[in-house]
Amino acid sequence: MGTQQQHQLEQDDQLEYQRDHHASEAGLVQGLRKDDLELEAQDPKKKTKYEEEDEEKEEEKEEKENLGLEEELSVERIFEKQAVPSWKEQLTVRAFFISLVLSVLFSVIVMKLNLTTGIIPSLNVSAGLLGFFFVRTWTKFLDRCGLLKQPFTRQENTVIQTCVVASSGIAFSGGFGSYLFGMSARIARQSADSSTSDIKEPGLLWFIGFLFVVSFLGLFSVVPLRKIMIIDFKLTYPSGTATAHLINSFHTPQGAKLAKKQVKELGKFFSFSFLWGFFQWFYTAGSDCGFASFPTLGLKAYQNQFFFDFSATYVGVGMICPYIVNISVLLGGILSWGLMWPLIENRSGDWYSKELSPKSMNGLQGYKVFIAIAMILGDGLYNFLKVLSRTLIALQSQLRAKDVNNILPIEDQVSPAVTSALSYDDQRRTQLFLKDQIPAWFAVGGYVAIAAVSIATVPHIFPQLKWYYILVIYLFAPSLAFCNAYGCGLTDWSLASTYGKVAIFMIGAWAGSAHGGVLAGLAACGVMMNIVSTASDLTQDFKTGYLTLASPRSMFVSQVIGTAMGCVISPCVFWLFYKAFTDLGTPKSAYPAPLAVVYRNMAILGVEGFKSLPKHCLLLCTVFFGAAILTNVIKDCIGKKRARFVPLPMAMAIPFYLGSYFAIDMCIGSLIVFLWERVNKAKADAFVPAVASGLICGDGVWTLPASILSLAGVKPPICMRFLSRAENDRVTTFLTGKA
Repeated sequence: MGTQQQHQLEQDDQLEYQRDHHASEAGLVQGLRKDDLELEAQDPKKKTKYEEEDEEKEEEKEEKENLGLEEELSVERIFEKQAVPSWKEQLTVRAFFISLVLSVLFSVIVMKLNLTTGIIPSLNVSAGLLGFFFVRTWTKFLDRCGLLKQPFTRQENTVIQTCVVASSGIAFSGGFGSYLFGMSARIARQSADSSTSDIKEPGLLWFIGFLFVVSFLGLFSVVPLRKIMIIDFKLTYPSGTATAHLINSFHTPQGAKLAKKQVKELGKFFSFSFLWGFFQWFYTAGSDCGFASFPTLGLKAYQNQFFFDFSATYVGVGMICPYIVNISVLLGGILSWGLMWPLIENRSGDWYSKELSPKSMNGLQGYKVFIAIAMILGDGLYNFLKVLSRTLIALQSQLRAKDVNNILPIEDQVSPAVTSALSYDDQRRTQLFLKDQIPAWFAVGGYVAIAAVSIATVPHIFPQLKWYYILVIYLFAPSLAFCNAYGCGLTDWSLASTYGKVAIFMIGAWAGSAHGGVLAGLAACGVMMNIVSTASDLTQDFKTGYLTLASPRSMFVSQVIGTAMGCVISPCVFWLFYKAFTDLGTPKSAYPAPLAVVYRNMAILGVEGFKSLPKHCLLLCTVFFGAAILTNVIKDCIGKKRARFVPLPMAMAIPFYLGSYFAIDMCIGSLIVFLWERVNKAKADAFVPAVASGLICGDGVWTLPASILSLAGVKPPICMRFLSRAENDRVTTFLTGKA
């Protein structure tokens, strides 16, 4: 989630399920064949089950072929006549110009998602598709004019993809919706501490400076290990692999035809989403006005955050996210706002004072935040230990296999596993992947130099974060970055936010309350998150480059340039939101930044302990912490077939603080996908990502003109508000009497 996080089941469970499935398949086939023969004897004209299934498969295959989705046995055979450009030729001016434009677009989208719910789906398909579309359109125009000097290649497409994802990723790992904004007085007033000493107000310049000194270390930490990860250990990196297949398909004749159709659908729904956001703006002249406050399920349900808010963004997010994520979010909203919070509210006067402000962390708000934190920590701890144990076990197995040859895989050494037995694709990819080396001395020297600058600089930005705290983090960071990158290759799940939470508790407790532990913990979270996040992102990109024959050097340079873009673009985008929406970060705002409150209260918990919790809150937190772990244990024990029906605790925790309104949007997105797949699965598989991306991008882009209008003092002309009949009568009487 988010955000950009998705739980992946253990490979052992998958293999066990496949063995059971295949073991029973033979007997099942015999039984079905017998039934079919008996049926044929009774009615020779009636089709057997297998004939019907074969016809369905043929129809689906034919539909996929019409859409340009047929699979090829060897990808590199298709491209063998095309010369692979050098790593310098892959880095073109037009590629970085398109990357800059798309980086602004996706940074706005990620920032909006970050400041609303924190759920950020993968936007890789959108980035790859739009990058292909823009450059292909430009090169076709130049070709018709006779001015085209360099054709558009899949390697250049990969450079654009890498740069855009690296840049927009800073909008998440930069902490604008979590640890950085959690340092502000606005968030502190909603948290459990009343101290005003542990705050640092947002500032554009120090945002940019901080990100520049902490965001590049992760890149240098994993560069020497790229051969181990990609060639020797053959890690999957599912997202990187999927992105590579997507880019490869774009550059085939059938794939280009499909991409053209996908772009057309994306543009259609982009326009609809943008215009829908523009139309809604006219009715939002005051608080609780407009379609976003439409009590679709009744006023009582609306008061408990159950309503459809007509958000194209979260309908699109729901179309991309798996069904179980959306259902988990909805179940979490029903459990919290439909059951728990009304029951706890009935205990006001006993469990907490009735005189407390609704925003007080000693009242109902405290239960909402800390129980959500307990579930997030329980889920994160379990999966952290699971992925770490799988990483260590797999690493031990890999190294044991290498020990047979008494050779450990290192950067400049040819792997014994790379032999002539490899397929043509793997031989060609390995040859080109090892061609452009990045010297180990360059990576180590770069890491040490940037670490030294960071240790000297960061304490000036955050005096509470002492230089020796940062030194300790940087000593352990390469090992943690490797573990995260390796685990991401196995499970496709980055634990960057979990490592950040560990840093909050460790550094916060080390600093202590008297020495600014809250601020030190939040700043340490940023240092740790940026290292491990960029490390896993780069290894994903190396995998994508390996499968598209893009040079590791061009991948590294593209990642560095994308990260540099993000260090400037993301703070500017946040600053636009911060200045345009003066209520940003407050519970009733369109941008409540829920993770900022969560992260700050984690830091408070790490510094002050359990004394900051309201009455009986510790008991409830313990129950939900244990329930999150137990749910994950059950999910991993019952096998893949049944586990897909078990809800995800991390997803359930999000609406505990926010409410269920966005969950309804996401479930509507799931319903659209479900019905589409029932009608035409091949078209749904091809066009769902494009349609969803159009809905997300259109609504996200509307945020820019909405922000500009707000800064210019232009206000919507109409307030559309919904009242009960009794309230409406009182308003009518008041207005009539006034007249």
